[in-house]
Amino acid sequence: MAEQQVQLQDLDPAQLQEVKKQLDQELDHLTNSYQQLKQAQSKFRACANDINELTPSSKGKQILVPLTSSLYVPGKLTDVDNVVVDVGTGYYVKKTKSEALAHYTTKTTFVQGNLETLQKTIERKQDNVQSVVGVLQMKLQQQPQGQAA
Repeated sequence: MAEQQVQLQDLDPAQLQEVKKQLDQELDHLTNSYQQLKQAQSKFRACANDINELTPSSKGKQILVPLTSSLYVPGKLTDVDNVVVDVGTGYYVKKTKSEALAHYTTKTTFVQGNLETLQKTIERKQDNVQSVVGVLQMKLQQQPQGQAA
């Protein structure tokens, strides 16, 4: 099925309001996705920073080990050369510090690319909203004063 383009000027004010409402919803969704990606990127960077803090002098230090997002148990660092990495969907893999850093660097770079693409999409949607608002304002100003809603 071929896409049919409709000019904004051909739509009546009610249709323009619907288009704006749909664009606003899409913009909200994209903005929320952008924030979630930023949070994921921050977590990946924090993991890389934590790995960098593991030094031979860290061996034997007391730590809190997370069992869930809200439950921690006391533990002691015994191996500062290897870490356990959450690779997604509940799977954890033992990696060397350099492998783990490479993993988090790759993840951070991947998310950055997605953030840049998403930012461009958000900017296009914002431009679309501005166009719809401009045409809507023009249409409402053209209406005779007695018919203005």
